[in-house]
Amino acid sequence: MHSYQIGVLGATGAVGQKFIRLLEDHPWFTATKLGASKRSAGKKYKHAVHWVEKTELPAEVADIEVSECQSAEFQDVDFVFSGLDSSVAGDIEKEFAEAGIPVISNAKNYRMHDQVPLLVPEVNPEHAELIKKQTFSSDGSGWIVTNPNCVSVPLSMSLKPLDDAFGIDSLVVTSMQSVSGAGYPGVPSLDIVANVVPYIGGEEDKVETESTKLLGQVKGDTTEFRDFTIQATAVRVPTIEGHLLSVAIKLKNPPADIEEAREAFTDWDNPIADLDLPSSPKQPIRLYEENRYPQPRLHADREGGMQTAIGRLRKGNLMDLGYVTMAHNTIRGAAGGAILNAELLAAKGYFG
Repeated sequence: MHSYQIGVLGATGAVGQKFIRLLEDHPWFTATKLGASKRSAGKKYKHAVHWVEKTELPAEVADIEVSECQSAEFQDVDFVFSGLDSSVAGDIEKEFAEAGIPVISNAKNYRMHDQVPLLVPEVNPEHAELIKKQTFSSDGSGWIVTNPNCVSVPLSMSLKPLDDAFGIDSLVVTSMQSVSGAGYPGVPSLDIVANVVPYIGGEEDKVETESTKLLGQVKGDTTEFRDFTIQATAVRVPTIEGHLLSVAIKLKNPPADIEEAREAFTDWDNPIADLDLPSSPKQPIRLYEENRYPQPRLHADREGGMQTAIGRLRKGNLMDLGYVTMAHNTIRGAAGGAILNAELLAAKGYFG
């Protein structure tokens, strides 16, 4: 596989730091340019960042001089990862794409754009073909790909096998979201310690729309969203990493028994298994039989934080099935998911 030089936008933030940690010793991608605000520009990365990751700051990036997030500063990279806050991501990511630099984004700004793939490689790898429909740059060399909200990732991963086997009619989902999902420094301690906050602004709308795009079909130069209904509730809980979801689902052709439902998960074929992508988990979906599992503390880090866990699978009294699902929100649901997207696109030849 070709070796790619990449940039990281928003490199000093929580998501940017996660990108840098996960890219350390990556076999395909090497971080050579780091972008941040004017306040950080001109400083060595080790002096600009307040490092909050569990591991040491990687030596290979410590002395890189931070640049402003302007495409003129990143002309020597093959593409950039964007860990930018949504308040600034829209204009900056567009400017990079217009300048012919591909953007793999974690921000929400372009997720609903008609020609921008909202991508989870195990769910909808074929949506990558929308890249060819984008017109950000005149020659097509610059484009944008996004990964979903950190709740939409485990939700869509858990829905895909059920949709393939039985079809989805509607569902109700409650997400119990860890404090790391709020970034750094995140939720004030007096709000979250020994407490649950029953509202997270903007989260429910994203959960209710993104999975219908992820499970939709590319038609022409856009995505045809699925027509099933999602009712979402998002609450903040005092866990550190790992979002746990409770799902109740109504299916178009319900399984005859719970064993058939289990087989939908255990027999599901991963569509990217044969690509041998470095960040791809060997077992993307794991179904736990123990009723106490999955738990964020015990299972969020499985398979490098890239596995989606499912448990409590049972027949429902009102809906057809109930279950819980969980994934690591800042790895699978953020930087790790974006890196897997880039690996898929590299393997498919989208970087030229």
